[in-house]
Amino acid sequence: MTSTAVLLWVVVPYVAATVFVVGHVWRYRHDQFGWTTRSSQVHESRLLRIGSPMFHLGILMVIGGHVVGLLIPRAWLEAVGIHEHAYHLVATWAGSIAAVLTIAGLAILVYRRRVVAAVRRATTTSDKVMYVVLGVTLFCGTAATVLFQVLGGGYDYRGSIAPWIRGLLSLRPDAASMAEVPGMFQAHVLSAMVLFAIWPFTRLVHVLSAPVGYLVRPYVVYRTRDAQRGTRVTRPGWERAERPGAPAEHR
Repeated sequence: MTSTAVLLWVVVPYVAATVFVVGHVWRYRHDQFGWTTRSSQVHESRLLRIGSPMFHLGILMVIGGHVVGLLIPRAWLEAVGIHEHAYHLVATWAGSIAAVLTIAGLAILVYRRRVVAAVRRATTTSDKVMYVVLGVTLFCGTAATVLFQVLGGGYDYRGSIAPWIRGLLSLRPDAASMAEVPGMFQAHVLSAMVLFAIWPFTRLVHVLSAPVGYLVRPYVVYRTRDAQRGTRVTRPGWERAERPGAPAEHR
């Protein structure tokens, strides 16, 4: 086992995982107001309504496929009746559909950010870096699927990449498992690690958020700055709410 292999397939993954975890903790403690998708829907919604659902549906399918293919051992799937041929068919064609949806959705979103001036001005440097790394990761993964699984004779990543990932999670990494992995798969894995490393510092943090606080937060009170308040007829349903027991001068 070479030092390069240890660096790429042992050191880099743990560094990326550490940055991913510590970065999220730091971001939450120091930038809670920035913990958001920074939605640009107010600037443009037509392209967003098309590209966003395609991208999110596709990426959910991609994540699901990776979880099944990489984290669940082959023997477990065979124990419930999912054998190699059936798995290969589903993984290849469902993965291809997911890739098309994800890449098409991402292309629409990037195009929108380039052609809509208001959205382009709202795009930050971290957004640009994130889109580039995400695009490279998706491209390498799709290219590997097409070249080896669709057009080629197939590659058994469940016998090499999957054990390597499970070894990382169990703190028993085996860099030798990645030695004979085709270059396109290696590029996909490495770019994914870069994506995880920059994740906490981009809009992707919203993936780890859930609007649970909305269920228990207090009402938001809005106060007008209208200088002509009280001089116009109030529309039904828009009457001013008064605080019980407030002095007359505050009413």
